[in-house]
Amino acid sequence: MADKQVKAEQNEAADVVAKAKGFWAAYSKKIIIAGSLVIVLLGGFIGYKKLIAEPKEKEANDLIFSAEKLFGAIAGSSTYNKDTVNLVLNGDKAAGVTGLLKIVSSHGGTKSGNRAQYMIGACYLQLKQFDKAIKHLKEFDANGASQVQSKAYILLGHAYAEQKKTDDALDYYKKAGSISGLDEAMTTEAIYMAARYAEALGKSKEAVELFQELKDKYPASQRVSSGEVDKYLGSLGVTK
Repeated sequence: MADKQVKAEQNEAADVVAKAKGFWAAYSKKIIIAGSLVIVLLGGFIGYKKLIAEPKEKEANDLIFSAEKLFGAIAGSSTYNKDTVNLVLNGDKAAGVTGLLKIVSSHGGTKSGNRAQYMIGACYLQLKQFDKAIKHLKEFDANGASQVQSKAYILLGHAYAEQKKTDDALDYYKKAGSISGLDEAMTTEAIYMAARYAEALGKSKEAVELFQELKDKYPASQRVSSGEVDKYLGSLGVTK
């Protein structure tokens, strides 16, 4: 997935999100696709589960199918289609698509309704409606699925970065890399993202700490073994 995503960084720190603006564009593809992952929710009483919860879950799962499929198409596309994003959000009866907003409203307590919160947040981020993106991403509960939680935190970081709430943005990027249970690839990418963002903000000390964390804890990672981390540390005045 990563090979589709991160644009080549050609001019070192000067190119990093243009001083923290447009950060979403550099990383959106690798994050948005996680909306199709199934998050396991823990259960309720047996009677409630059999008589109400399970039928409600099935109904929600049937309703979300078309919108979720479209969301996956957005994630896999190299172009941004506003009409498709709006279709995912609002649906179209004639097209046989139930919008995610309706699913959240009518089936908010289901696994599909919870999953919809993530996708709605990602869609609003694409539409540059950042307050709405933040609201729905904060409503999303990964229920211990560390990979997905990390991705949600990164999206929150993007939304705050676009609002120029840089401290909040950096906090969420750092949180994305600190979740226990992440695989090494996701952890190192999240820490790297936080380091680059700190560097773009001129927070050199924090950037150095994050780059050094990558180097010390994950010496075999691609970012470190390729010499990329050393390059940025060098630009910040740190030599080997």
